[in-house]
Amino acid sequence: MVNNLYVKRIFCAVVMSFIVFNCAIASGEFDMERWDTMVDGVRLRAREQKISQATIDVTLKTPAFIPRIVKSDKNQSEFKLTLDGYLARTVNQTRIKNGRVMRTKYPTLLARVEKKYGVPANVILAFWGMESNYGEFKAAYRLTDAFLTLMYDGRRETFFTNQLLALMKIADKNKLPINNIYGSWAGAMGHFQFIPTTLAQYGVDGNNDGKIDIINSVGDAMASAGNYLHKLGWNPHERIVRRVILPADFDLTLLDGNTRRPLTEWAMMGVNNPDGTPIPVADITAGLVADVRVITDLRDVTDVAVDMDTDVMPQTVIYAYLTYPNFYRIKKWNSSNWYAIAIAELTDKLK
Repeated sequence: MVNNLYVKRIFCAVVMSFIVFNCAIASGEFDMERWDTMVDGVRLRAREQKISQATIDVTLKTPAFIPRIVKSDKNQSEFKLTLDGYLARTVNQTRIKNGRVMRTKYPTLLARVEKKYGVPANVILAFWGMESNYGEFKAAYRLTDAFLTLMYDGRRETFFTNQLLALMKIADKNKLPINNIYGSWAGAMGHFQFIPTTLAQYGVDGNNDGKIDIINSVGDAMASAGNYLHKLGWNPHERIVRRVILPADFDLTLLDGNTRRPLTEWAMMGVNNPDGTPIPVADITAGLVADVRVITDLRDVTDVAVDMDTDVMPQTVIYAYLTYPNFYRIKKWNSSNWYAIAIAELTDKLK
């Protein structure tokens, strides 16, 4: 049965590659010579890096170009949610409920990761929920094809070449069938959506079976995530963010998280808790993040309302987040401010 499935997989890959290549060539869009040169380059570099011939052969036997991946790469910034919209989508009741279920399902494993790496269970669960919905995310693409497609596309050819070579080394070292490794169109895999170079640097054998498999082993995945956050400097004694209010005339250029100041300075500038009480101050620096686009729109509306002498009152406060050092550690995992705030919010819900 396994052999039949394998034969079918090879046959389908060959047929699909043939169709894609020939359609592309017919329309003048696909350069077969460039593709072959690129594949030959991968083969040469893999040999230079001492990757086994068996892994090289199976990786490059039936490579497929996938146009959908190129389309996804080009369109990823077309639509941007507001911060409130993003949080409503990511920190929802279903994700919170499922996170609590996973906490009861894996108490020993979570405790072991916390003890060894100093990363609390609710933090691990928050990342797990955000990255793969606790393992429910279904990987769509064979990663070797995804990387080859993105290499051919050319926007970040060096980066994706390095990812493919790292994946080949991982498959070699851990005796994993490389063509059975699936992930996202951008090349992330497993419960915590590591790219191969991140896995190569931070991956851990959490279940002590002699290999690192973050796709099929929750133990390996959690331990690897804990190790990664530990190496990023995670401080379990610090919070991530604090929701605050600001004066209506607050300088919006300070709200992208890049400007960090002592808490005492923020307090003197009118940064308060949502109920109007003073924020706690300590010997620590923090940034401020808010949805500047929404705030700007609200200011425009209130300015128009005042000019028209209506009953609409100008907005007196705006909401933002004080961002502490752990926030910036999250941003080394994912550079999005919205993502880091969502992790913070989900972490609080899963305490």
